[in-house]
Amino acid sequence: MPASLPSLPICAEFPRRIVCLTDETTEILYLLGEQDRIVGVSGYAHRPPEARSKPRVSAFRDANFEAILDLKPDLILTFSDVQAEITRQLVLRGATVLNFNQRSVAEILDMIALLSRMVGKQEAGKALIEDLRRGLAEIAASARVFPRRPRVFFEEWNDPLISGIQWVEDLIEIAGGEAIFPELRSCSKAQDRIVESAEVARRDPEVILASWCGMKVNRDAICSRAGWSETSAVRNGHVYEIPSGIILQPGPASLTDGVRQMHAILACVAGALEATSIEAAKA
Repeated sequence: MPASLPSLPICAEFPRRIVCLTDETTEILYLLGEQDRIVGVSGYAHRPPEARSKPRVSAFRDANFEAILDLKPDLILTFSDVQAEITRQLVLRGATVLNFNQRSVAEILDMIALLSRMVGKQEAGKALIEDLRRGLAEIAASARVFPRRPRVFFEEWNDPLISGIQWVEDLIEIAGGEAIFPELRSCSKAQDRIVESAEVARRDPEVILASWCGMKVNRDAICSRAGWSETSAVRNGHVYEIPSGIILQPGPASLTDGVRQMHAILACVAGALEATSIEAAKA
């Protein structure tokens, strides 16, 4: 008979000291009521506003490794290939790192489920996910009664010109639009979603939604591109900025404020709501 293994202690409190290097994990932990576990955040953390009181130890592509390790974290949360080198450097320094890589609405919900289990809040996580699903379903139901579904170009960056990542394109469809580059939605890397300006004009978007991460959108520059003055979006004045903090963050912000703002814009363009609804969505 093999010798029985000794019983091992179970530490239900792990992880106790978490550093979140992207905004969405910070927001999720606050929504789960586990903000006391957070000991450091990204410099871009702003949801909820209280998160800005936490020590800020990174940008999105760069991190202060000494400041992070001084916080003695037992878990560091990073995101995607953009933070792959940050993740690598932290691992080389002996840290425990979990790199999430959610790219679609479904994967965002899976990420929330996993993080909630990690902090012992599985039921609260399920409730949060159901609340988010319910909100998305309500928006999708509203969009189904639109007289038509406007063609949408989502501009994730201006130079080079980059179309929207998958969760953004998912949300455009939920909100009532049709993305004009559906074939690129599953390309996880931004360099694989670079599009030609002339091709955007040829596909004639009825709505242009722009969100330049970390930079104010220049609407005049968009409208003055060669050939774009003839697009339906520019001719009819349907060029809008969506704040990057509520749409380029693959977490609750995009699934609530981001999609609601897109829905209000698309409802107006489709003729389902008055134009004042756009401003109401931004408030």
